[in-house]
Amino acid sequence: MSPLKDIILTALAPAIWGSTYLVTTQALPPDYPLTLAVLRALPAGLLLLMVTRNLPSRAWLGRTFLLGAFNFAIFWSLLFVAAYRLPGGVAATLGATQTLIVLGLSRALLGSRVSVVSILAAIAGIGGVALLVLGPAAELDPIGVAAGLGGAASMAAGTVLSRKWQPPVPALTFTAWQLTAGGLLLLPVAFVFEPALPPLTATNLAGLAWLGLIGAAATYWLWFRGVARIEPGAVSMLGLMSPLTAVLLGWLWLGQALGTLQTIGAAVLLASVWLGQVPTFTTRFINKKVIP
Repeated sequence: MSPLKDIILTALAPAIWGSTYLVTTQALPPDYPLTLAVLRALPAGLLLLMVTRNLPSRAWLGRTFLLGAFNFAIFWSLLFVAAYRLPGGVAATLGATQTLIVLGLSRALLGSRVSVVSILAAIAGIGGVALLVLGPAAELDPIGVAAGLGGAASMAAGTVLSRKWQPPVPALTFTAWQLTAGGLLLLPVAFVFEPALPPLTATNLAGLAWLGLIGAAATYWLWFRGVARIEPGAVSMLGLMSPLTAVLLGWLWLGQALGTLQTIGAAVLLASVWLGQVPTFTTRFINKKVIP
């Protein structure tokens, strides 16, 4: 498959993740973030396990749970802490720093070459997210900032280690392992820290079905497939499509304002995402020349 098709398919995942805010606020009961995260990850993971019928071997069990922690349990938990303690724009901007963290981890753990283009794209992407979502009255809470940066670091570690530890199974199976592990790790945390869910309505069930089947099972399959094919730094830049989609859905669906600065931010963000894919095309071109 061509690099462009790989990029487009992988970008679909974070673009769909951008619907999470709309679905959560409009279709799910409030104040149950960890419980809803469990219901998003665990049923999707178990369903995929039933489809793939392939459990991780003993050698892969530890790695699977570590990846499930980084990509889901730790990341989603810190994401919710940041969302509760910070304005949404600040949380989104802090989350965008994972693009720079991925570059550093890729260099340290994979020996990847970090180009100036990649660094500039990551910095521009953070700036684009800031223009897109930051408001003039944004406030900083130390715990919220720590959670936001910790969540970014967790996602970055999960992305890089998912590339480093490629199992001898298809991406769909790898997704099933990680979603199940992440859901199992989140389950006791949700049980201890949150009360039982109220009776769910048809709208609640539809929202959970969207987040589980599409926002978890399908999209993370696309994401981990992309991680295996595209340089981690380039993959992380595609993650910036999530805040862009969230803002556009808020504008289209909820009638939220979209001003000049946000329009400029969206343009900068898209340009940075495209710039971040340059290493992928360069690597594929070199490999094609060296290994015909």
